Amino acid sequence: MTKVRRCEDLICWQKARILANSIQCLTRHPEFSKDFRLRDQILDADGSVMHNIAEGFDAGSNPEFIRFLKMARRSASEVQSQLGGFCKMK
Repeated sequence: MTKVRRCEDLICWQKARILANSIQCLTRHPEFSKDFRLRDQILDADGSVMHNIAEGFDAGSNPEFIRFLKMARRSASEVQSQLGGFCKMK
């Protein structure tokens, strides 16, 4: 088994990066980009997913890492909720 040495080695971080890239592409969509508040909100929440995983990885203890992973999951839920609102706009 390979030892994880950096947050980029974590599958959850890799998937969060894919999500971030997808959301950035989506927010360039003309209908989405007109709603500045929603666009900024979803970009902030989306970035928080990846950043909380990275910050938790470097936290120094398993309980702290778990705490940050829970924050990342909450941010992912926020993105999911915001996407649901966008799909209803179309």
